[in-house]
Amino acid sequence: MTLLEFKTALQQVTYPTLLLPNGTQVPGHFHVTELALISKNFIDCGGVARLERKVTFQVWVANDLDHRITALKWLGILKKGEMDYGLTNELIEIEYQGQTIERYGLTYTDGIFNLMPLFTECLAPDHCGIPSEQLPSAGSCTPGGGCC
Repeated sequence: MTLLEFKTALQQVTYPTLLLPNGTQVPGHFHVTELALISKNFIDCGGVARLERKVTFQVWVANDLDHRITALKWLGILKKGEMDYGLTNELIEIEYQGQTIERYGLTYTDGIFNLMPLFTECLAPDHCGIPSEQLPSAGSCTPGGGCC
């Protein structure tokens, strides 16, 4: 999900609901503890230099059961990030505490923000000698499927 898609989706709800990949709902009293612009400079396995920019939100659940972030408050956090960091339409990721700090992609369906698993991939398969029939097609990576 991109920043613009996220903003549009937030405007459709009063209280954002987050759903983990296993179907468990993140407790509604979660806090958004940070917005970060992550810039990653790297060279892929084919020798191509790349720059990746993502916006991450760290979501944290405290013992404050009376707290509930509104979509309007989250949009205010975004507005400040846009002004301070020059955000445009970066991809969104959510950080959430599991066994470690877990990172998820984001989709929106029927009023629910779904936290989606992230997967690695080869960015230069033509340089690695991986036969095309062994490369996963978009969306085909599943745990235990051999591609992630």
